[in-house]
Amino acid sequence: MNIGDALGQNIKTNYPNIGSLVTIIVKNSLTVAGLILVALILFGGVSYIAAAGDGDQKKMAAAQETLTSALIGFLVIFSAYFIIQLVQVITGIKIL
Repeated sequence: MNIGDALGQNIKTNYPNIGSLVTIIVKNSLTVAGLILVALILFGGVSYIAAAGDGDQKKMAAAQETLTSALIGFLVIFSAYFIIQLVQVITGIKIL
């Protein structure tokens, strides 16, 4: 048995169908998106505080834009999670 066959068998046992692979990808992508969201909110908040201390309006506007984009991203992530939950309830298929 060569290494390619062993790798193929391992993949087949870990992911018996495409749905299990998609489930793992969705879970991980939501986690990564949440971590990026937290980082952007922290960065935007620190930038906003620093810009307020300097009194620079351009930096404050950029920090506000970062915070606004992070909050819009939060709404997108939350909506995606809600839609996945809705699909689970309607179809009865466990996704997450």
